Order: sequence, then C-alpha cells, then structure tokens
Amino acid sequence: MKKNIFKSYPILSLLANLAIVYILFTLCRLVFLLNNWGMYADTMTLGHALYLFSVGIMFDTTAILYTNLLVVVLMLLPLHWKECTAFHKFTRWIYVIFNGIAIIANLSDAVYFPFTGKRTTTSVFAEFGNEGAGNMTKIFSEQILANWYLVVIAAIFIWVLWKFFMPLYNNYDNKNTERPSLLKYYIVQILSLGLAIPLSVAGVRGGFSHAVRPITISNANQFVDRPAETGIVLNTPFSIYRTLNKKPLAIPDYMSDEEAQSLFSPIHTPNDSVAFQPKNVVVLILESFSKQHFGFYNRTLRGGTFKGFTPFLDSLIVNHAMTWQYSYANGRKSIEGMPSTLSSLPNFVEPLFLTPASLNRMSGLARELGEKEGYTTAFFHGAQNNSMGFQAFARATGFERYYGRTEYNEDPNYNGDADYDGTWAIWDEEFLQFYADRMSEMKEPFMTAVFTASSHTPFNLPERYVGRFPKGDSQIQECVAYSDHAVRKFFEKASKQPWFNNTLFVITADHTSSHDDPYYLTSLGRYCVPIIFYAPGDTTLHGYDTQHIVEQADIMPTVLSYLHYNHPYLAFGKDMFNTPSNETHALHWVPESSGYEFVMGNYVLEFDGQNVNSAFEYKTDSTLAHNVKSVIPTDTLDHMTKQMKSIIQQYMQRMNRNQLVVDPQ
Repeated sequence: MKKNIFKSYPILSLLANLAIVYILFTLCRLVFLLNNWGMYADTMTLGHALYLFSVGIMFDTTAILYTNLLVVVLMLLPLHWKECTAFHKFTRWIYVIFNGIAIIANLSDAVYFPFTGKRTTTSVFAEFGNEGAGNMTKIFSEQILANWYLVVIAAIFIWVLWKFFMPLYNNYDNKNTERPSLLKYYIVQILSLGLAIPLSVAGVRGGFSHAVRPITISNANQFVDRPAETGIVLNTPFSIYRTLNKKPLAIPDYMSDEEAQSLFSPIHTPNDSVAFQPKNVVVLILESFSKQHFGFYNRTLRGGTFKGFTPFLDSLIVNHAMTWQYSYANGRKSIEGMPSTLSSLPNFVEPLFLTPASLNRMSGLARELGEKEGYTTAFFHGAQNNSMGFQAFARATGFERYYGRTEYNEDPNYNGDADYDGTWAIWDEEFLQFYADRMSEMKEPFMTAVFTASSHTPFNLPERYVGRFPKGDSQIQECVAYSDHAVRKFFEKASKQPWFNNTLFVITADHTSSHDDPYYLTSLGRYCVPIIFYAPGDTTLHGYDTQHIVEQADIMPTVLSYLHYNHPYLAFGKDMFNTPSNETHALHWVPESSGYEFVMGNYVLEFDGQNVNSAFEYKTDSTLAHNVKSVIPTDTLDHMTKQMKSIIQQYMQRMNRNQLVVDPQ
C-alpha cells in the first residue's frame, strides 16, 4: 500500500492548493504587464519588473487568504469522514469558483486599467449602477469578443485550478492509500488550524506588528517609481476587498463648474516678479500637539497664570516666529494630517489614505520643489517603515528618501532599538537628533518633513525623564512636555549647522488630542492646532495674527508663496500671507455629525451636505452655545454657503476623476 502524504494530511494539500493560486496570480500579473506594455516600456527593466512582482506577493497574500477563507476552514476543521467523496467535491467546487472569479477579475483589469489608471475597486459598481441589463450585456459581449485571448487564458487558469486541486484526506481510495491513525490525524488538524488563524490574520493585515495598519491600496505607492506601476504591484481582488465598505466619494451638484471655479479655484497660478528664493524647508508635524497644551495660545483664554506644557515652543513664538490665533487642522487622525499639511489635500468624509483616490497622481511640497526647483527631499518618521502608510504617501507625493526606524537602526552613531519606546517608534529626542544629522549631509536646498511619535498612547517616557516634566490634567501632557524638550534639543543642534539661517521651519500638529477645557471640547475646538512659521534669517517673519483664519491645507501654498515659487500647482489651501483676512476660511469634516464645519469671518457653519443646520459666532461664543443661524445677514450666510459648497464640489470631482496635479503645458 503506497503512502500519499498529501492525502494523509490536509494541511499539506491546503498549502499545495494555495501555492497554485499564488502562481496563477503571478501569471495574471505577467499578463497584465504584457497587455499594457506600452505604458511601461520606456522605463521598465527586468530587475525592476522582478522587484514589482516580488512586492506584489504581499498584496496577493491578503487577496488569496480572503478569497480562500472558506477553503482553509473546510480543509482544516478537525473532522473525520468515513466516506467524504461529496465533501471533497464540495470543497473543490468552492476552491475553483472563488479563485476563478478572482482570476477573471485580475485578467479583466488588464483591459480596464488603461481607462481608469488604477486597479478596479468597488466604485465600479457605482459607475455602472445606472446601466441597464441589456446595455451591460452588450458591453461585456463586445469586450469578450475584442479580448478573446484573455477569455482563453482565464479558461486555462480555471482548468488548472480544477485539474490540480489536491484533495482532503479521504476514504474513497483507501485501497491504494495508507491512512494515518485517527489520533495523529486529529492532532495535526487541531495544530494546523490553531497555527493557521494567527498566520492568516497577519497575512491579511500585512504583518504582525500592531504599529502597522492593515495594508491598503495606498501602500502600493511606497514600492513604485510612478503611479501607473501600482497596477503591477496590486491585484484586483485586493483592491475590491479593501474598498468593500468604502463608498465612492459622492460628487455633489451644488452649482455649475463655472460658478464653483469663480468662487474658489484649487489651481494656483503664481505670477511673482520676485526671483525664486531657494531656502530650505523643514516641516515638523508634532503628534497630538493640540493648542490646548500651549501656554502662549491660552493665557487669555485660561488666565495669565497658565504655563502650559510647551515652554520652548512658547518662547519660539514670542521671540522669533509667526503664528495665528485661528488655526485649524483639516482632520482628526494622523493619516489625515500628513496630506493636509504636505500636499494641501484636506480630509472630507474619508481619510485619503483609505480611499481609491490614494492611487491618484498627487503633488505636494516635495514634488513641486524637488521636480521644479531641484530640491533634495526626504521624509522622516521614527516608527516601523511602513507604519500608518506614511512611507507610501511620501513616495507618492515626491519625497526621494524615507528615513524610519530601519534607517535609524542602521546608523552606527545611534543606539538602534535601545532607543525604541517599545510600542511605536524611536523616542523623539533621539530621532530628532538623527533628523538634524541627516539634513546636515544633504545637498541644499532641501525640503524635509518629520512626524514625531512620543506624545502618543501609552504615554510613556524614557526612564531618565520619569518625573522630570509636569503631569497636567491628562496623561498626554507630560509626554507633550517631553516632546517639546526634544524639539528644543533639535533646534539647539540645528542652530549650529550651516544650513540653519537659510531655512524656513514650519511647525504644526497632525491633529488635536484629549481635552478638558470647554473651549476645546466643542466641535471647532477639537480642530485647534498650532501653525508656526519660523525663519531664523528673516526677522520680518514674526508676529501673532488675530485676523486671518488658517488651516493645515494653507501651509503648502503659503510656503511656496514665501519662496516666490512661480509654477502652477494644485492646492486646496490659500496663501496665508497674501490673502485678505475676510477671504480666509477653514473647512473640515466632523465625523460625529457626518457633516462639515466651515469657518469664515465671524461665523462657523455646520453643514450636513445639503443644508446649513446651525451657525455660531465663535469669536464671542467660545463654547458654541447659541445658534445664530436665524439672525445672520442673508447675504453673509449665502456667500459662506456657496464658498463652502464650491470647495467641497471641486474636491470630490478631482478626487474621483484623478485630477490632483497640474499637468505641464
């Protein structure tokens, strides 16, 4: 009697079956590349293609595990069938049908991708939702005839799934197969199932680390040289699975496109007569640094004795920098703060990182200054390199280099993981010192950004600093004080570098944090973050602006204006230095109300997407206690409402239509 090891232990059969799917997904990727070779021929090399194929396995793993979840369960359940022919056939059909659909979807995108510039997501159902059954049948029939060779390939791949499916252990050929003992069978099955659960979870998420978000379509950006290559790295089932709960950003029809553009245009066309000023640009995005933690912003609000938890940044503002009284974040999450600050793309409805629009062509400070003015560009974040999707977004928006925990650990001048906080990232003090050192090695001019991490849950401090900083009323404030100290140490080192006086520093927060003051507990107060501009070589850039209303999305156009940048670009923000105060505004999405909040002039409006439901005089009514919508002058309310609708409509249009860059003329 021969021994068939695959039929003896279903875990081996399962692994063999999944291996077949991996091979077919890779062949689908090859078909995709060859079918769209004209898009890649100019820059594609064999080495780069092999690299894209290899990183694509990570995305294939997620898709294959989702697709085969039921197959995994069926093959690993610790059950024993005396006669299991029917069960074997059922499992085989599930395997072939589910994976066959995934393969068809992959091959279909070989044709559809050139029209959309991205892998198909669930938005396709909305796009074709209004087509009648007859019209859809006609469309599919025409495409099947035009691309008959893909139909043949799909049929061959599905036949391979059926032909080479490895069966469960079964009894229908026991005359030719040696059966293991029942005890050994159950032990192996239970252990296999127990091991498969955590491995499947890790495969679906893209890793074991809690510091890494589950991979999504935006992560493809970190591996490619240009957006079109995301089509090679990704696969269609993955793109669909990751957007199952994501509705396409609905494009409202508030007004004509012409009227919307007359009220607000995201296309900035500078016409500056002053020569470009090639200053370095350094952006510090400080984790959770709400205005509530600053002494400077709160001495009037909370009394002259309030010291706050940011003594260094307070001293910088008072003595050297420019800041604004009415400054707001565009989102409430870290993954919303980075696009707003560095690319002037605010967060409306869904974080950009988590939508299909994350594969759009995008610009930002790095791309504008890097490609148009020859800047050296780099992004720094002390967490694991693919944490939060930052590396992918940095790559997508033009940053040439990325420095994370990996690069820090490789530097012999630092202590590597001895400086790791044990949860998220390298401690802020050490990582900001590393940041300063790396900039001193860069060719000027450079544009860099750093995202700090220590002022984050679980709110730990390096052991040497325990008890040194004030604790405050919430856990985070002691960590804010530590991070402020780390920023002080950074500026002490930076001030000794030759590039320091030729640098514009921008300091802001990604979002706010826990609050206890009634002012910061309002829907508007939850967006109050600092925006600070500091140029050591420019003594005129100093003051406290109490008139303009500014938001994170204003940082990019303001920086470019300050440098006298003279190329067209897209940004949903405004130039804070040259826009009249009565034309400035801030707009953000409020998840609790599933609506927008719009600040302009003396009022803040709450808008549900169709109607303005309330309005407040936020400058005098700090807790937003009195709805004054009924007494606002009609022309003021009408102007504010149209301005807000114009921005929302154009944002949604450009997100859905992949129009987030200004193409060269």
